Amino acid sequence: MKIDFYGQIRNQYRAALHNHSTTSDGTYTPQEIVDLYAKEGFDVFAFSDHRKTNAVSRLESRGMTLLSGIELHPDGPNDTMWHLLALNVPEDYVYPEGDVKAQDLIDQVVSLGGIVYCAHPHWSGFSSYDVAGLRNISGIEIFNSSCRFIGRSFSHQTWDELADRGMVYPALAVDDTHGPSHLFHGWTQIVAEDNTPAAIVQALRNGTYYPTQGPLFQRLSWKDGWFEAEFTPCVNVVGVSNASAGYTAAMIDWTGPGVGQEPITQCRFQLKNRKKFQGWFRLQIQDEAGHFAWSQPLRLPVGQGM
Repeated sequence: MKIDFYGQIRNQYRAALHNHSTTSDGTYTPQEIVDLYAKEGFDVFAFSDHRKTNAVSRLESRGMTLLSGIELHPDGPNDTMWHLLALNVPEDYVYPEGDVKAQDLIDQVVSLGGIVYCAHPHWSGFSSYDVAGLRNISGIEIFNSSCRFIGRSFSHQTWDELADRGMVYPALAVDDTHGPSHLFHGWTQIVAEDNTPAAIVQALRNGTYYPTQGPLFQRLSWKDGWFEAEFTPCVNVVGVSNASAGYTAAMIDWTGPGVGQEPITQCRFQLKNRKKFQGWFRLQIQDEAGHFAWSQPLRLPVGQGM
């Protein structure tokens, strides 16, 4: 599926970026979980077993791009530990022994070519203040399927508060698969010219992707102060910006098909000049099944906001 991504026509690839196998505490062997996601139609799959990498190059990819990754667990605030999702990590990376500080571990992995995200901050009990203390990360998880069982699958507030602090991070949606109940509830659409490992990793570095539970964007545009989007049919479309600012593009009190309510497939509105500081803006859409997708937040110039 193609997308007009801010004036660039690119492919978009369905990516599962946070997954566990029997290498750590998952139900499926590495090959079994690759087979499951390939059968479901995914294009990219990353391993992220706790404190361990996988020999990705020895697996049958089933047509997917396979990424080596690891989940890092240094000590965190409030007597907790961090869950840091590291992607594009060398297959032979050995998790260091001893008490390694979170920032030192992040910097080490990044120096080896890795890309690090803060996983499920709401589930972990981390505030935006806690996450803001991390440097050299590339974003956070906005949705995590495995976290929904204790009611903490979404991390919207952390994401928005970080943006209010000037840390306008991209976000991922993931399954964090350990077993059958976690499968195929959230993923990341990566926007790239092709699905070679180099192109996928570069897209992750550039933030050219978006998180979703199902809805897909077909066009995103921001030009001359106007934001426009086209997407698969939805019932709620909301623009979110600094503090209490925002805009309801359209909302349907959906009661099912055949009642004269047409689904929403596009929106257009102007980001008006109201703020005296650098602002941000993101789009949030929701389909009839209640599934969300989010555009990555845009940095708005000083004096421009909702």
